[in-house]
Amino acid sequence: MAKMLMKGNHAAVYGAVMAGCTAYYGYPITPASEIAEAAASIMPKLNRTFLQAESEIAAINMVYGAAGSGCRTMTASSGPGISLKMEGLSYCAGSALPCVIVDIMRGGPGLGNIGPEQSDYNQVVKGGGHGNYRNLVLAPNSCQEMCDLTKLAFELADKYRNPVFVLTDGVIGQMMEAVEIPKPVDSIPDRSSWAVYGTPLHKNLINSIYLDHDDLEEWNKTLLAKYESAKAAEVRFEEYRMDDAKIAVIGYGCVSRVLRNTVDAARERGIKLGLFRPITLFPFPEKQIGALPSRGVEKVLTVELSTGQMVDDVNLALQGSIKSDLYYRLGGNVPSALEILDRISELYGV
Repeated sequence: MAKMLMKGNHAAVYGAVMAGCTAYYGYPITPASEIAEAAASIMPKLNRTFLQAESEIAAINMVYGAAGSGCRTMTASSGPGISLKMEGLSYCAGSALPCVIVDIMRGGPGLGNIGPEQSDYNQVVKGGGHGNYRNLVLAPNSCQEMCDLTKLAFELADKYRNPVFVLTDGVIGQMMEAVEIPKPVDSIPDRSSWAVYGTPLHKNLINSIYLDHDDLEEWNKTLLAKYESAKAAEVRFEEYRMDDAKIAVIGYGCVSRVLRNTVDAARERGIKLGLFRPITLFPFPEKQIGALPSRGVEKVLTVELSTGQMVDDVNLALQGSIKSDLYYRLGGNVPSALEILDRISELYGV
């Protein structure tokens, strides 16, 4: 397929279209608004549905209805809008409905600003809504990955009948790069065993209420088994110059791109620095991070655009063998490669 120059936000829509998404419901919010803009332009031309809802709450409930009827469907938002969607997302997860949500993170809390942050990590990766549920979460760091991982998100959503997030920051959403558009899917999985079609021949019921205590307990155990299955099969990560690394830096989204330059600058100084980038935030690559000390890594630095959310998962994975240090910037500020390298030199005397 041809390459096109586009924003990361636009690339997500192309990935969705090639995945067979037939319905987009959303509400604009900076820095994610171009996703709705692109969907509004592209979807009707393909005889697919675009609808700007009256609110973020309405949008996620429209996604619930479309997913329940068997559509491949999605929405997108940022910060405050994602917060408003959380009740509906719990309903989607509780009803085992496949859907895709793109979150282009902005500064917070509250209205904050439109600069890039990564402070939605806990909200999205740990659930955010009520009840025992998990979202599968993919973390692109380029416009190409915005396209490819959004397409993958629809496959995972169907495979596990679960909401899947594409989680990145305002830098990746707003930057422009050449994107190779993937081939469209040949088909989507059959939904006749569970989707509601509104005909007397289909007795399926979309439901998340179990009034009997034992029934609800069993349903939660079923969901848990699904999440454990995803943890065994869907971990994705990238390493850069980790073969002989004594110090590892860990980051995702735009931070991982800065860290790659930090690694190169450190290597020029003779510092054995390597990068570990989680691509799936749930399931988290805990075994791979936990194995870093056995591979010769002596120090770990997690870099985030938050006060420290992913670092908790990094330290859980390390199980006390090493404690990851944290370096962060906030409010829309993104650290430079040399700024991070200076911090590494201060921390570790290299």
